[in-house]
Amino acid sequence: METKFNIDAVILWVDGDDEAHKIKVAKYLNNADLLNSKGFKTRYNQKNEIQYCVDSILKFAPYINTIYVLTDNQIPSFLKESRSGIYNKLKIIDHKIIFSGFEDYLPVFNSNAIETMVSRIPNLAENYICFNDDMILIKPTKPTDFFDINGIPIIRGKYMPFESDKFFKKLAIISGLKKIKTKGYLGYKRKQDFFFKLMGKSNKICVNHTPFSFRKSTMENFYAKNHEIFLNNIKFRFRNENNVLTQSISAFEEVNYNSAILKNDYQLIQLDSPKKNIFWIKLKLYLGKNNPEKIFLNIQSLDLYSVSKVNYLKKWLDKLYL
Repeated sequence: METKFNIDAVILWVDGDDEAHKIKVAKYLNNADLLNSKGFKTRYNQKNEIQYCVDSILKFAPYINTIYVLTDNQIPSFLKESRSGIYNKLKIIDHKIIFSGFEDYLPVFNSNAIETMVSRIPNLAENYICFNDDMILIKPTKPTDFFDINGIPIIRGKYMPFESDKFFKKLAIISGLKKIKTKGYLGYKRKQDFFFKLMGKSNKICVNHTPFSFRKSTMENFYAKNHEIFLNNIKFRFRNENNVLTQSISAFEEVNYNSAILKNDYQLIQLDSPKKNIFWIKLKLYLGKNNPEKIFLNIQSLDLYSVSKVNYLKKWLDKLYL
């Protein structure tokens, strides 16, 4: 069934290998040695995943109206080199545009802050899908994979206890196998805990690394009512334990107040560690490709994979888009 509304896509992207970007980052780091740490570098380094992300949208989500790429004075190399019109749906949006009126917070290297400003993209459709550049479509999709016929988002998530309430994690702490995590940067799951606790909830809607459906009005209304959360999310140049995920905001608002459908199948093939054996990677891709329900692929930290694994993954992806 065709939708009666436009759907846009938004991709956050940075080229961490760009020397100008490295100099900019170093200026605001309290500890310049962090620039060379593996954990820090992998947040910004890239292996041109964004081209696979864009190509996958063009092939498997042709109903997308405009693809916005959010950058800090950068342009992906494949766009510079392209001489055809296949990428005419793409628009590059600089951070200065979405941070208009909040320029004091620029430059920013915090994806949580950048995602908070997505709804300020000029002419952005009411309905949009947010991607990270490592999120890739691997099968044909339809608008109703992301929104119902009335435009309400399909939320991929599961009700789950907070990480600190999980039995086996409690047991590991009691037995001394794990330490209680103290202040510092919160990971993806604990950041979700933080937001739902902030909202007075006793559990969370756990989201995953998939393309995520949003409505612009929902995000704007939430920030208008919760201006402190909005400011707290954009004022940190680097990720901070007090940031919240925009995906959690959307899930909370749409499920609790707008009768959004909560889909507990992420429909995701997730490659979450460069340490996994190549045979494990091949098996996971094979099973996922042959499972009609798996429509998303997320490859985390591709820059840390061995050359042979990167080559295999790129060849596998190339076959999808030829």
